[in-house]
Amino acid sequence: MSLTLRTISREQHLAYIQSLPSASHMQVPAWADVKAEWRSENLGWFDDRTGEMVGAGLVLYRQLPKIKRYLAYLPEGPVINWFAPNLQEWIEPMLAHLKQQGAFSVKMGPPVIIRRWEAATIKRGIQDQDVKRLRDLEADFIEPRAFEVADKLRRMGWQQGEDGGAGFGDVQPRYVYQVPLANRSLEEVHKNFNQLWRRNIKKAEKAGVEVVQGGYDDLPEWQRLYEITAVRDHFRPRPLSYFQRMWTALNTEDPNRMRLYFARHNGVNLSAATMLIVGGHVWYSYGASDNIGREVRPSNAMQWRMLRDAYALGATVYDLRGISDSLDETDHLFGLIQFKVGTGGQAAEYLGEWDFPLNKLLHKALDMYMSRR
Repeated sequence: MSLTLRTISREQHLAYIQSLPSASHMQVPAWADVKAEWRSENLGWFDDRTGEMVGAGLVLYRQLPKIKRYLAYLPEGPVINWFAPNLQEWIEPMLAHLKQQGAFSVKMGPPVIIRRWEAATIKRGIQDQDVKRLRDLEADFIEPRAFEVADKLRRMGWQQGEDGGAGFGDVQPRYVYQVPLANRSLEEVHKNFNQLWRRNIKKAEKAGVEVVQGGYDDLPEWQRLYEITAVRDHFRPRPLSYFQRMWTALNTEDPNRMRLYFARHNGVNLSAATMLIVGGHVWYSYGASDNIGREVRPSNAMQWRMLRDAYALGATVYDLRGISDSLDETDHLFGLIQFKVGTGGQAAEYLGEWDFPLNKLLHKALDMYMSRR
């Protein structure tokens, strides 16, 4: 297949995304409005024989301080046929185009899953003293074609931070936790939860925890819980304006793109979460909780409600987003995987993010700047 790459309209881009079973929420046109501090461009790949659009990519451009050169970033994209035998013919025109646009370096995250580990396998790994990371465990599923993709990218000159290349480190999580929903009943999904999760869901029900959906006007209340979480977990919270922009941008594009949930007890909101929907893929995106009321298990109740809603939407996967690959109980991020493993789903490893330095000197300068941050 011979291909042509060109800039497309947002409408063309959205129509293409809507024709797919799913795509990353960071590759929908409206994501450019969420990332307002970046310049953006929509790219389309066309089959020369039929004129049909066969791929799309949202590119975000970040300007280097003081000079008109850019880092071009395709988060969890582009949305192309990654297993195509002629991968080079998809990627090279993109690099040429981005260079023309003033990019000195390109970063992308192929949405390709390389390995999966079932919850039971991970639990065994946690109990085994010799196992420190997911990688130390034999995966339950391996995608051989993913290794071919990695091999092709390396041969083209793409680099990955971990492999000693000059990388900025992954911006998006390389390891995620997912609950598959396709061809399963809700009873099956619930049965796969561990005992603690099932007990906590019951406990929340008994205590009278109710889970409700919120709207734009409830975002300040979301922010209150989110900032409590930030203090407790030592991270820098995003401002309220970010979530307001996210809500407006995503739900203007598709009224069911972003949802907000609250778990409340006796009229007090104890935890909250945002949910994102693109086709059959549903993400639990941000979570927040108060320091009080934990004994009534609001977070478990909320996740169960979100998962049921995802199922009702016909989702094929409920994605709990990032985890660390550490299975060491002393690791500060261990609690995250422990909480998510309770849902009985699977840990998935993506191919990770890749960098292509179009200008080695500027790429190195940015790399040094990023590592100092």
